[in-house]
Amino acid sequence: MGAMGLIVQKYGGTSVGSIEKIKRVAERVIKLCEKGNRLVVVLSAMAGQTDALIQLSKELTETPDPRELDVLMATGEQVSVSLFAIAIKSMGYDCCSILGFQAGIHTDQIYGKARIKNIDTDRVLAELDENRIVAVAGFQGVDENSNITTLGRGGSDTTAVALAAALKADICEIYTDVEGVFSADPNICTHARKLDRISHEEMLELASLGAKVLDIRSVEFAKKFNVPVHVRSSFTRNEGTMVVGEEKEMEKVLVSGVVYDKSEARVTITKVPDRPGIAFKIFDPVFKAGIVVDMIIQNTSVEGITDLTFTVPKTDFQQTSKLLREVAQEIGAEEVLGDQDIAKVSIVGVGMRNHAGVASLMFETLSKENINISMISTSEIKISCVIEEKYTELAVRALHEAFGLADEKQRDE
Repeated sequence: MGAMGLIVQKYGGTSVGSIEKIKRVAERVIKLCEKGNRLVVVLSAMAGQTDALIQLSKELTETPDPRELDVLMATGEQVSVSLFAIAIKSMGYDCCSILGFQAGIHTDQIYGKARIKNIDTDRVLAELDENRIVAVAGFQGVDENSNITTLGRGGSDTTAVALAAALKADICEIYTDVEGVFSADPNICTHARKLDRISHEEMLELASLGAKVLDIRSVEFAKKFNVPVHVRSSFTRNEGTMVVGEEKEMEKVLVSGVVYDKSEARVTITKVPDRPGIAFKIFDPVFKAGIVVDMIIQNTSVEGITDLTFTVPKTDFQQTSKLLREVAQEIGAEEVLGDQDIAKVSIVGVGMRNHAGVASLMFETLSKENINISMISTSEIKISCVIEEKYTELAVRALHEAFGLADEKQRDE
């Protein structure tokens, strides 16, 4: 980053998990300031703190009030930013810690998974104009009634990228405990390759399909407002992965990554009357409950009836099944079936747009490993297959090898 740039950085919970780690983050930030850059630093709660706060509430009741739970969880980030500001000031530099509502982060009213509606940047810009480092509590905002809200898991990524977009920052750096975006999970594929660059669109697909490196909402902001995002480790000085707008060179790469997701469950409603309005009756109560539906498959209608299958988060499986049983009775469908022992394995790459045979190679690879495919979903740049959960790691390794994604330098070593 050249001199006089505006940089937004985000440090995750493991990066600020102790006083020593907070000091190291402060030193890293100060070095950038000494080069003439202006810094906005978004921090998560210290590792384990959010879970500890949730557990405290559950010692009182299994179903804590959502509003009060958000008030409680937001204190984790308040601790981080205040300690960070204390560290910066102890090193002779000026810093101001501010909470989500003070940073003008306005959200909707869905406690626990609020979405950012807009950001009033006046306060942050005023602090920057006073030559201060601005430490912003991630993961939180305020609704139209001045209630504290939290953005859900991964919300600090979203805070950082949204702030970078609103401030028109030169770059947003996401510091985490991995060195960047890899061609597959390095814990499964020993020779997974770190990608130097990846498009917003590819990253959006990877995030939506199970990659844990970036929160999907943060990638949506980055793509919409064309924010360059640098994903890198807070424990090394190595370059990470740049997430940027699509470039011509990217189309030459057939597949950029293989990703998996074990967090979904499959639901089937059988013998559904095949007539107009039925799909709405099935999905309307599910959507109203705030449940995200992913893959949807409807069988060919036979004698006016069909089966409808879709996937939802496992955490919403029981509620979805209950809602569907009520709907099935109402519309005259037969029964509701479910399977939680599934996984979704996907390949992603902008090069798929201009190359044929990608799906064929994927299906052939899984077939050779005797892995059955129960659902398939495609887009211009991704193919997803639902398989039995027990075959997940085997499928990922086989696909990673089949599409030549291994880091040959690592393999040689």
